[in-house]
Amino acid sequence: MGLQENFKEITEKIREAELAAGREPGSVRLIAVSKTKPVEMLEEAWSIGQRVFGENHVQEIVEKKTAHPEYEFHMIGHLQRNKVKSVIGRVSLIHSVDSVRLAEEISKESVKAGTVTDILLEVNAGGEESKYGFTPEETKEKALEIAMLPGVHIKGLMTVAPNLPDPEDVRPVFRKIAQIAVDIRKENNDNIDMYELSMGMTHDFRVAIEEGATMVRIGTALFGARAYPKE
Repeated sequence: MGLQENFKEITEKIREAELAAGREPGSVRLIAVSKTKPVEMLEEAWSIGQRVFGENHVQEIVEKKTAHPEYEFHMIGHLQRNKVKSVIGRVSLIHSVDSVRLAEEISKESVKAGTVTDILLEVNAGGEESKYGFTPEETKEKALEIAMLPGVHIKGLMTVAPNLPDPEDVRPVFRKIAQIAVDIRKENNDNIDMYELSMGMTHDFRVAIEEGATMVRIGTALFGARAYPKE
């Protein structure tokens, strides 16, 4: 199937999952994971109604945002502190804030740029050594610490669930993230919204939506398999 057919199928599945979960139609945003994809493919996606693109690499964000300033980009991959300056003002949301030091750098560069950057805190809910993020146990404490920084605004949480054959097996991970968000929201901190949950990818987004995801990050099912450049 082509991009248009893929987009239609995915959006229908998202709506079905919203309905099954008793959610408002349109309450879940599709973040099109466009890493390694050429600008022409993003243009095609834009032409059929996709409005938000998720990128993992700073250089790709710079190039694609320069080509299309009107497109909305989110940083969804691991962000190195020395590259923070390049994404400030180019992305509307950073999903992957996985340390206080990274948040401090985002704060510093945002203040310099005279802006406030919206962020999500990445939680390693599956406890995987290969994944970045705060532990579930420390997330509330770190959120309250980061909320004191100028130039950043915490919108919610993000997680990358373990890649298991049966999506049902990761339901507890998504449920845990949603519960952490509820617990943090009870703190009533003015600089924390905690209403955005970025969780769920191509193979498990339906389960994520049922457990409260407000953003699902889908690349393969939309654009097809990625072609990574050779080293």
